[in-house]
Amino acid sequence: MLAEIWAQFSQQSIWEAIAVALGIAYVILAARESVWCWPAAFVSTAIYTLLFWNGMLPMQSFLHFFYMSMAVYGFYVWTRGSISQPELHIHRWRWGYHAVFISLGVLLTFSLGGLLTLFEASQKPYLDGFVMVFSMLTTYMMARKVLENWLYWLVIDSTAVVLYWQTGYLLTAAMFVLYLGLAVYGFVNWLKLYRAQHQSASL
Repeated sequence: MLAEIWAQFSQQSIWEAIAVALGIAYVILAARESVWCWPAAFVSTAIYTLLFWNGMLPMQSFLHFFYMSMAVYGFYVWTRGSISQPELHIHRWRWGYHAVFISLGVLLTFSLGGLLTLFEASQKPYLDGFVMVFSMLTTYMMARKVLENWLYWLVIDSTAVVLYWQTGYLLTAAMFVLYLGLAVYGFVNWLKLYRAQHQSASL
């Protein structure tokens, strides 16, 4: 069993290995609230866009193309802010926002999964759709520094492990196992920063 798994890992492409390394760097840097997470994300997702398109996971390819644009957006927002909020701070969403967020994500997941099934366009249509939809929504939360984004990543990353393992992207599946631990680290670290920001603001 172990020999079979090792043989499968050894067949993974060097490009996937590079994308994995940069993807790990992205999450570690994001957890530390470093703006350099976004350049790492841009290169990693550019590689994945091509890999997943060739591997018949169109929604994952589209997702990573979206990630590329979000990397540019995230870099801009984290470095420039906005007119109404020059310096973007970590903040939390009210429960109503989360209810809308989850409802929208579920609706889009089932709609997309149904279309992928109808056109036989994906190996795992509903898993493909779920990971794409919620990853897109949650990446926006991260770019806006919403604290709870890390909790959503725990669910998304768990689902992604299953998707990538079943479709043969073993290095990527292993990366998402690591992402689970990094999501916990990211949440704990952002929570500390969030509390520190509120303490300093109240002084």
